[in-house]
Amino acid sequence: MKQIAFLGECMIELNGAPFGTMHQTFGGDALNSAVYLARASQQKIAVNFVTALGMDLLSEGMIKRWQDEGIYTHLVLRDPAHQPGLYLIQLDEQGERTFLYWRNDSAARYMARHPDFFSVIQSLQQMDAIYLSGISLAILPADDREKLLNLLAGLAVQGKTIVFDSNYRPALWESVAEAQDCYQKLLSFTSLALVTNDDECHLWGDKSVTEIMARLKRVGVKEAIVKVGAAGCYYQNLVQGMLIEQIPTEPVVKVVDTTAAGDAFNAGFLAGYLMGCPIKQAAIMGHRLAGIVIQHKGAIIPSSVTKTMTDSFFSEQEKN
Repeated sequence: MKQIAFLGECMIELNGAPFGTMHQTFGGDALNSAVYLARASQQKIAVNFVTALGMDLLSEGMIKRWQDEGIYTHLVLRDPAHQPGLYLIQLDEQGERTFLYWRNDSAARYMARHPDFFSVIQSLQQMDAIYLSGISLAILPADDREKLLNLLAGLAVQGKTIVFDSNYRPALWESVAEAQDCYQKLLSFTSLALVTNDDECHLWGDKSVTEIMARLKRVGVKEAIVKVGAAGCYYQNLVQGMLIEQIPTEPVVKVVDTTAAGDAFNAGFLAGYLMGCPIKQAAIMGHRLAGIVIQHKGAIIPSSVTKTMTDSFFSEQEKN
């Protein structure tokens, strides 16, 4: 069984109208992908989550929920001095979302300073793949970020698959230059980049998928997916120099909430990718999963909603 570790932050999520009805749950880009991968792979991939949480009841509750999803939580650090961050989602009539965050003193921000963090890094040597995002990096203090990059570079040398979702959030960085420098370092040893067209344009000024792929190839990325929203995605093996392949998605008639659409795609794609499916089939699974998620509110939708899709996908694979 393949083993993957997701490294990032999970926060308490409030979803609803300010001073009105609120639904409380949890979410965070890396955690969202971890949950959806555990579901999409039907426990055929061992999904681990690496973060730091507090000793409070909300932290306890989140860990229990992750375990219920089939996620391994032995690499979750506990910090008695800090608690989880918090965010509020507000939606417009088209299902597009805006966020308000309270995360500057969250436990995850200080995970690299935790006395047990080095033991976590040692455990990552047993993984086949390690996944993180631009947010996973951005929330860390600069010195801790550099420390993490060096540790990941060492794991890449050992042959671990490094998966990076750029997920650029300008408000989390001191400057564009700081984000670019950090991303350049990580991309130089990234095996698989899962990036979004809009983010790449904002951060780097790229004007096309071709420009994005060319830049990723120059810096050292081996394989890349560029997500382009409703138009689907593009894939290229940058080492082999193959042609860029477009993989379209099926249109979704009623979009309710686009929160975690990219996270769900990443999970569906990785389910197929890590189990050896052809790239096109892995991307189709990513598209289907994202298409279901955006028809429901919140980052993590009920597992019963995604089960039918994953059952159907694996049934199709067995027939093929």
